[in-house]
Amino acid sequence: MEILDKFKEICTIPHCSFDALQLRDYLVDFAKKSGFSVRIDEFDNIYAIKGKPKICLQSHYDMVCVGDAPNIELIDDGKILRAKNSSLGADNGIGVAIMMDMMEKFENLEVLFSANEEVGLIGANGFNGRIISGRLLNLDSEHEDGVFIGCAAGELIHAKIKASKVPANNRLYELSVLNLPGGHSGLEIIKDIPNSIKILAEFIAKNNGKIVDINGGERSNSIPVNAKGIVICDEIIHSDDRVVVRELGVGEEVLEFGDNILALINSFSQGVRSYDENLKIVRDSINLSRIKSNDGVIELEFFARSMSEDGLERLKFETASLAKLAGFKVSFFERSGAWTPKIGEFANVVLKFMQENNPKVKFQAVHAGLECGVFVAKQNGLEAASIGPNIYSPHSINEHLEIDSLEKIAKVVEKIVAYYQK
Repeated sequence: MEILDKFKEICTIPHCSFDALQLRDYLVDFAKKSGFSVRIDEFDNIYAIKGKPKICLQSHYDMVCVGDAPNIELIDDGKILRAKNSSLGADNGIGVAIMMDMMEKFENLEVLFSANEEVGLIGANGFNGRIISGRLLNLDSEHEDGVFIGCAAGELIHAKIKASKVPANNRLYELSVLNLPGGHSGLEIIKDIPNSIKILAEFIAKNNGKIVDINGGERSNSIPVNAKGIVICDEIIHSDDRVVVRELGVGEEVLEFGDNILALINSFSQGVRSYDENLKIVRDSINLSRIKSNDGVIELEFFARSMSEDGLERLKFETASLAKLAGFKVSFFERSGAWTPKIGEFANVVLKFMQENNPKVKFQAVHAGLECGVFVAKQNGLEAASIGPNIYSPHSINEHLEIDSLEKIAKVVEKIVAYYQK
């Protein structure tokens, strides 16, 4: 399958978020060789056009790098494609590969490869161009049974506290929580996947530990896989198989306000806050994404999501109130608005072709951020929909792609693009 070959080629080119310029240049060269006029903007988005298009295909070309990524060793058993001890990058390299295939096959097409989606939809938010075709097919969804026409609002919540070192003397321990399953903090938040930072903080508190240093988490939109801490305490009396303990000797100082830090983490409620029974989708959720210690400052990062603007504001207020009670200063970053579902001509065309292969397909919304929601908000009259093959456990070392599903979606995309060649 040519698309799978293209994806495997993409996997050989490093393209972690904030470090994807090699893939950017590769895609620019490919687009020019395929007869497209190409423009790169200041945010590293790649916009390309050929002929007189009536449809635009869009994917992001950065990936969440977990485990050994960007060194990706593929495992292909003919049915499932995964990577050995790393994220696969099917989110959204598969969308990129499908677009490349369509670029070779069609004469009238508009494409947008956006940059740094996985770190706050930076490329989409920065894009100041116009989708001239007026129809945008996003290829960043991960379930073949849906045509997605709505997505959650999201916002990062940063909480920080100054914590200089104060004298203390006791046994010194290194604590590690490593290689948890991880996962996407929107799509997989309902699975109650363990959070390494929460596990570590609970372990420290139950052992009456005092923090010397603490760091954990990988990405703002991922459930934390790893966390490490240095603590002092009398002895380790409470055990947890997920926490590796190594005694280091004797410690002489700890972080000021360490108890406040532990109190905030341990009192914070991770995961789903409300669920919509009618839509069968998470309505509100929040993930504790990262903690880092740097030059006497402890920073915590939370990612709040909601299917409504009111729900997002409520999550922000509750989390900020809790953090301020523990002495933290709070700020907000990288807000993305909710994409309210709207069924128009284009969405119905996409649904029609999807249902030809799979009668179970229906309109859905997703509890995650989608770039098409940003583009719709920017451009009046733009119609959008999002589809994609079955991709499981993105943003984790368990990420894997269902190959048969890719073949189905690729055929649908080809039919949709062909329909708009008329």
